[in-house]
Amino acid sequence: MATTAGENGNARNWTFLTNHGHVLLAIARNPTARLRDVADEVGVTERAAQAIVADLEAEGYLQRTRVGRRNEYTVNPSGHFRHPAEADRQVGDLLALFTPVPAVERPEAG
Repeated sequence: MATTAGENGNARNWTFLTNHGHVLLAIARNPTARLRDVADEVGVTERAAQAIVADLEAEGYLQRTRVGRRNEYTVNPSGHFRHPAEADRQVGDLLALFTPVPAVERPEAG
């Protein structure tokens, strides 16, 4: 987690995105990732990652599909942010900033 010095010199930990946002981005980048790997990438425990995924699923931001012994996730980019200040925006806007655009969606150079 990022550390910054506060006005009085105390170190404070904070980031612009919540752990929920980080988990959503990690899954968007790799929909077949194991939750253990997502947890490592985000810097949370596997149990915390499981709880976050459950939250995201319950609110319709993620859908889980069982494929053999693994889970595969589908992100819903049309889900809206929960905070009233951003409720008019879709999470797909955030995903577009932090995830690569698949080759089939890239505009042709011309």
